[in-house]
Amino acid sequence: MTTDPGNSDRLPTTEGPCRPLGRHVVLIGLRASGKSTVAAALADALSVDWVDLDERTRAILGSSTVREAFLQHGEAAFRAAESEALSVALDGPPAVLALGGGTPTAPGAAYRLDAERRGGRAFVVFLDPDIAVLAARLRSHEGDRPSLTGRGVVEEIEEIARARRPLYAALADLRLLDDLDAASAVSIITSQVC
Repeated sequence: MTTDPGNSDRLPTTEGPCRPLGRHVVLIGLRASGKSTVAAALADALSVDWVDLDERTRAILGSSTVREAFLQHGEAAFRAAESEALSVALDGPPAVLALGGGTPTAPGAAYRLDAERRGGRAFVVFLDPDIAVLAARLRSHEGDRPSLTGRGVVEEIEEIARARRPLYAALADLRLLDDLDAASAVSIITSQVC
């Protein structure tokens, strides 16, 4: 198991029990990196709510699926709605937030995430399994994901990874590099935030 503590030396540590959670735990990463799965398990372990930002973004746009929202409204409107959904979530009580893969690229999102992290109001975790793992997951369950390049979601993952990984890494307090099951990821993350 490989972890990279990222920027964790810049955050104040949380002493004592983790309840109540004093800051958001924000999960970022490429599509199929396990953000929603880990978020649900982590929220349960921390006894807090969790937010699926894709679902909130979809709801803002009044679409029944993320793919529909993206196709009907276009990428710019989708990213603006993501920024709005992120702001609302970050302004709420501490929770586990599972961001969409592109959320950090939305207007103002990276700045807001960095400000929350530096202010001790958020702990950002970058789930970063290998491209082969992501491709296999996408092949078995493409889900509601729209194409971002005009190619298939499996075919474009490497290109998207090259473009986004540096941003994700710059925002992260903790980077989980292996293909971990949810329980292992939760154990590592709670050891950092509790």
